[in-house]
Amino acid sequence: MSTTLAVASTKNRTAWFFLLLALASLMWSAQGTAVKILDRHLGPIAITFLPFYVTTLLFIPLLLKMQREKRSAANPSAADWIRFIIAGVAGQILAQLGMTWGISKSLAANGAILNLLIPVISAVLASFLLKERITVLRVSALGIGLVGVGLMSLSDWRQASFSEMRYLTGNLLILAGCLGSAFYNVYCKGLMRRFTEIEILIFSYITASLASLPLLIWAEPFSFRAFERFDWRSWVAFAFLALLMYGASMLLFFKALQHLDVTTASASLYLVPVFGVLLAAMVLGERLNLTAMAGAAIVLLATVLIMKYDLSN
Repeated sequence: MSTTLAVASTKNRTAWFFLLLALASLMWSAQGTAVKILDRHLGPIAITFLPFYVTTLLFIPLLLKMQREKRSAANPSAADWIRFIIAGVAGQILAQLGMTWGISKSLAANGAILNLLIPVISAVLASFLLKERITVLRVSALGIGLVGVGLMSLSDWRQASFSEMRYLTGNLLILAGCLGSAFYNVYCKGLMRRFTEIEILIFSYITASLASLPLLIWAEPFSFRAFERFDWRSWVAFAFLALLMYGASMLLFFKALQHLDVTTASASLYLVPVFGVLLAAMVLGERLNLTAMAGAAIVLLATVLIMKYDLSN
């Protein structure tokens, strides 16, 4: 009886954390729309980092409040700050810049396809850095999800070009961004043994902001006069990136990541294109074709499989 109750409790807990992951994926699926609205006023690097800086500034009072209340059991040492620098630079900055610069030198379709590798790369890195088990179920769920997203990305496959040398630099940058994203999730999972998810986000965001600021000034000089051209849609898009994209969604993802293996949590990333297609249909009036609907159903199947039967967490 106790074993049955324990299994039921584990399934309920996993279902709850997957709900958090689904909400995070829903927020991430709207990133492309927000970027399209802002690219009339800002360059790609400014679009990437200006909302990120706002998120970091908003997080700092939360960190100070936590320290006053002594909710944190550990204060970062010099070695810890080096770890946060690694997470911020090799994780956040590499992920954001790799994707931003990569797409500017390649094709958006190439970026959409290469992004499908993030859950797979995460699983491989987690097996090496965190010693997570690669089970048949997890491999099967990742494979099924990859097939489903592949069906939903048929138009991207038709437009993609990986053989032309002019796109090589861009494709390599996008791949570097995928590696940075996967590395950030895996590396931060290791830091959760000592720090809470909120502390990790704040400390890594601080180091990433400080490290990226000179790059923004050098590569894409920014003037605050650009904000004078913002209409209400631009302000909504900017606020979405700062509050939800870099803020709430990452808190939800890290909350789930604290209790789930990286391989399991990364499978939820295949929900991002599912929500993207649904949002396009509801907001932009785009029609859902049978192939996209079938792909979405396959992705949901993979998610249910790993949520219901993966009891390794």
